Order: sequence, then structure tokens, then C-alpha cells
Amino acid sequence: MTPDEVTGNRSWPEGFAVLLADYERHLTAERDLSTHSVRAYIGDVADLLEHLIRLGHDDLGQLDIRSLRSWLAKQQSLGKSRSTMARRATAARVFTAWAQRTGRIGTDPGALLASPKAHKTLPGVLGQADTRAVLDAAAVAADDGSPVGLRDLAIMELLYATGIRVGELCALDVDDVDDSRRVVRVFGKGRKERSVPYGVPAGQALERWLVEARPKLAREGSGPAAFLGARGGRIDQRTVRRMVHERIAVVDAPDLAPHGLRHTAATHLLEGGADLRSVQELLGHASLATTQIYTHVSTDRLRQAYQQAHPRA
Repeated sequence: MTPDEVTGNRSWPEGFAVLLADYERHLTAERDLSTHSVRAYIGDVADLLEHLIRLGHDDLGQLDIRSLRSWLAKQQSLGKSRSTMARRATAARVFTAWAQRTGRIGTDPGALLASPKAHKTLPGVLGQADTRAVLDAAAVAADDGSPVGLRDLAIMELLYATGIRVGELCALDVDDVDDSRRVVRVFGKGRKERSVPYGVPAGQALERWLVEARPKLAREGSGPAAFLGARGGRIDQRTVRRMVHERIAVVDAPDLAPHGLRHTAATHLLEGGADLRSVQELLGHASLATTQIYTHVSTDRLRQAYQQAHPRA
């Protein structure tokens, strides 16, 4: 989404339109954010600028902490969730810091803005037995040797083995898979590179896909993409999400999206004794606090087991 698409046909002060375009270029070229992240930031900032216009302001220099707080209060009155409000507060702080740093405003009002605390929700995960059942079912479906079946098995095994994001998986190239060391090279958020190991079952599924099946789907223009769609182009995230839902639906297990397999991998690593720092590095989390939610998942499941098994629970 470009700034022009955000503003549409609305009558904006020319300075605001130019400002939004400059900010979009900063997010894309300098911060190298994903298209999804740029769209979210631009949308939130455009909404903030709309609020300023409604307040009768046509210059960013008129932005202060009171107008920022009234903007968030408006979000609350519209019934926005706490997580949405927290995200928008973050977007405002990032924007005002950039505006001050580039000389567009003299002071940074966003530095005074507190974030509404988002409720922490425990991510859905599969138990180890359910995970085995899902992967076994995917292996049975691939027994006919069909290219799509072998591809889907390799994707399911790799998502669970590595905990990588679906966008990271779709962006993988063939050369990013090091079968001799059993690691994949992943480019995460902000194009940060990391190497993530995978196990023997994932390695076997990957080898069958890359050696036996991928050449059958490859077409002129397939390029180096590790995973291909049915027409030979790089597989897209929507196809992967649909496939994961379909594969999990085959067995009697809770429905999860690909991100649920990421949660599942992290939870099983911690349950198996992995330390939090290692899991943080594997998942590519910038902050350890993000990884710590998986300790809550493990603790919650331990509490359930305790209550079911201990005679004085």
C-alpha cells in the first residue's frame, strides 16, 4: 500500500502527503522492512495524520502529546483491541522519533507516550503425539510420489523442525539449504540472516523434494526458489497456509496455521530441555521477552498435568 493509496481522494495538506511519502521511502529503503510491515506503519501514521487534520492542524509541528493521547482515546472509543492500540502507539513513537531525527519537528512528543499493555495470549500448539500424527499423515499422502505431496511433506517437516516463519520459508532458495550440515540459511525480519538446524526426518523429506519432485514442477522462470507452486513459480504464503490447515485437518488435532507450527516447535524445544537463549536465536527473536511467552505455554501445560496427576493438586 502506497501513501497515495492510503490517502485516496481525501483532501490532505500537501505537506502531510509529502511527509507520508518520505516516511514510506525511509521504511522501505533504509529500514528494509517487509511489505506487510510498511503497510501497517503507513496505515497507522496516515490515521494519526487524519486525526490531526480533524483537530484543525495542517502542520506536523502542531503534533504534541495531547493530540497523540486523544488519537489513542479515539481508538478506544471505536472499540479497538488493546493489542491494536499498543501497536499504534508503537507506530506513533517510531514515526515521531524519525520526524525529530530528520528535522521535521523540534521535539519528540512520542517519547512521552505510554503504550497500552496488550493482553498476553498463549499461542496454540500441538502436543507431541498430535504433531507425530500430522507428520505421519503427510508422509502417507506423499507415498504416491506426487510432486505436490512430496513438497507438502518437506514443508511440514521443515516448519516444525526449524520453527521458521512462513514468509521465511517461502523466500528460501535452493542454495539456502545445506544438506551436508543440515541447516537452512534464513533471512528474517529486517533481512537479518541466521542459520537454523533441522533433523533427519526433515532432511530426508527435503532431499526427496529437491532431487525427485522439484524438477517435475520447475519451469522456465522458476529461478532458485526452494519451494514451487503447482505452476512452477515460487510458492506463496497463502498456498502454504491453506496446505497446513488441510494437512492438520486430516487427523483429530487442533487446527493451526503455519505460525502454530512455529509455536509448537518452540514449545517442544523448551519441554525437551533447550535453554531460552538458544530458542531465541533459532526463532530469530530480537528480544528475549518475545521468546519468554513459550515458557508460559510450557508452565501452563505442566500445571494441567500436575492437576490431573497429583493426589493433592
